[in-house]
Amino acid sequence: MIKKSIFILACVVMISACHSTIKKQGESSPAPAPSGITEATMTDAIQAIGTPVKGESAVLVEKGVRHAASLWCAADGTPEDFIKFCSENFISDPAKKEASFKRFSEYLESLYGHFNKLSLDMQENVQLQKGDLLSIDPLFSGYNPGAHLMNDLYENKIAFIVALNFPYFITEDKNSSGPNWTPLQWGYARLGDVFSSRVPSALVQLSSKVSAETDAYIADYNIYMGHLLNENGDKLFPENMVLLSHWNLRDEIKANYSNKVNGLDKQGMIYKVMERIVDQSIPKAVINSGKQDWKPVSNEVLVSGTKTESPSETDGRYQQILNTFHVYQALDPYYPTMNTAIQRAFSAGMQIPQPEVQKLFNEFLSSSQVQEVASIIQKRLGRELQPWDIWYDGFKARSSINEESLNAITEKKYPNAQALEADLGNILLKLGFTKEKAAFIASRVSVDPARGSGHAWGASMKSEKAHLRTRIPATGMNYKGYNIAVHEFGHNVEQTISLNEVPNYMINGVPNTAFTEALAFVFQERDLFLLNMKDPNPEKEYLKTLDIFWSLYEIMGVSVVDMKMWQWLYDNPNSSAAELRDAVLQISKDVWNTYYAPVFGMKDQTILGIYSHMVNSPMYLPNYAFGHLIHFQLEEHFKTHEFAPEVQRIFSLGQLTPNEWMHQAVGEPLSNEAILKAADVAIGKMK
Repeated sequence: MIKKSIFILACVVMISACHSTIKKQGESSPAPAPSGITEATMTDAIQAIGTPVKGESAVLVEKGVRHAASLWCAADGTPEDFIKFCSENFISDPAKKEASFKRFSEYLESLYGHFNKLSLDMQENVQLQKGDLLSIDPLFSGYNPGAHLMNDLYENKIAFIVALNFPYFITEDKNSSGPNWTPLQWGYARLGDVFSSRVPSALVQLSSKVSAETDAYIADYNIYMGHLLNENGDKLFPENMVLLSHWNLRDEIKANYSNKVNGLDKQGMIYKVMERIVDQSIPKAVINSGKQDWKPVSNEVLVSGTKTESPSETDGRYQQILNTFHVYQALDPYYPTMNTAIQRAFSAGMQIPQPEVQKLFNEFLSSSQVQEVASIIQKRLGRELQPWDIWYDGFKARSSINEESLNAITEKKYPNAQALEADLGNILLKLGFTKEKAAFIASRVSVDPARGSGHAWGASMKSEKAHLRTRIPATGMNYKGYNIAVHEFGHNVEQTISLNEVPNYMINGVPNTAFTEALAFVFQERDLFLLNMKDPNPEKEYLKTLDIFWSLYEIMGVSVVDMKMWQWLYDNPNSSAAELRDAVLQISKDVWNTYYAPVFGMKDQTILGIYSHMVNSPMYLPNYAFGHLIHFQLEEHFKTHEFAPEVQRIFSLGQLTPNEWMHQAVGEPLSNEAILKAADVAIGKMK
């Protein structure tokens, strides 16, 4: 840890001479940059371009010069060199600019695509079920083949040509100007996004290494359920059941709502396991091991029936988070307009400022409808609510179906990854895609057996495939794995459409990951339909609304904990893992007491801190909440529009800003309004 901190500090000191200042909103002029590029130098560069431009073009000339100056280091040349560079490389002819843009797009697609393929290859042994891990596998998994790419493009001046001619627009500018932009202008703006910062390759490589380490930590955080004992010494779970935290543990809680025999006891035991993961009192010996039995309530570990001493994990979970935070701290100086990871995650990544996210979440979590939906759930359960009922799954059609019967169907249908891959085209046909489109999308997706819970990994060039990873036991794909796989396939469909059918390469993708989560939820919602199991319930639409509503209630609270944890980290940058653990426990209790205790009737629960994303996907959780909101608005749209053609149209819009994308997709802004109104109707019907 000490060596790592010293290395990060050395990187910051070594490269800090290249850090220059960008003009901020409200400032009359930027501060002089260490490179010597002053206000006077930029004025001279603008004059040296000498293009007789007016109006918006003149504004873009100045914007391009200022953006290029903000990235210029002393090592790149003198102020005179900068002026000469600008005069020689500014593209004034619109036709030549468009031709250059298309050429840049071709080069970047090849670079991104091949580096993405290399990253897949480097991480394959860690992420897929390919036998035992060797000591060298994590080392290659943490290696980033493209770590030096950006620095190389700055050194050969390609980056500066882009910055000068296709300047960076902050999110606020995109929101105000974007509605009037053509797809080509959006492409120009997204090309400008590529060179909005200048991070040293050593830090890029270190970030990849730490990310790979946290991924490996989470991928092996399995609980051997067949070795859990209640206080009477009874085993409640099958001997061979192994569940990954948090995904599979959560899903097992959901699965037991239909278990009328001992479902409540199972849920209570899993909840205790989760609490011990969050507070780190979990014995280290029981993580990813079935060599001993464990009583989660009393926290006793037994070997061959004899109690044995077993130390706790001792804050390993929180040390992983700290490792990521320290890397992000080191990156901060290289993002002058987004100098915290929080700003980059929200204003840059989600393209929605964090205060706006918090305001939207607070509005929903504080809504009067929450208590009313909770009352419906309590009545359906016939008991007082328990903390784990934040994952109540009884609004779904599958909640009334015994999971063993679902397992029997999916295990027979998908004995291995090849069987699922062979069926992807049929899945799309069932959803209404044409034979040609279904065949094309299916041909662009590869199914791989995952070590972890599964994920979707998109291609970055049209000649490569997207990857669907899901866990498939030797007995075949169980229902949990199938449900995850359908979700991930939704991602793959988005990834394929938004890469191959957008107007130009630079706007490939969606505004942020919430939008790909939305389509994943849309697909996941149809998992039973895809198994030819129909829901004849006349209340199914109201139940679907309440299901999405309750999912939002849960994930928004979890997201608030994640956001507050990162705010605490920036307020306490020198904290230890133990101090971070205590802070997360208190934050979890505070958020619970604010939004959940009035509904559940109990205080100081810590369960909102269980999500593994907090460890290996920093500040990703809010995307799920937005994904649910977008999911609901899409589902409302699909009620009056044909599903498959609209999926193709909507997800070929490309990477616009969130609000512009929503307006073009469904004609409405992104908000809580639609789900709250629909919840009122559903509550009235269900009462």
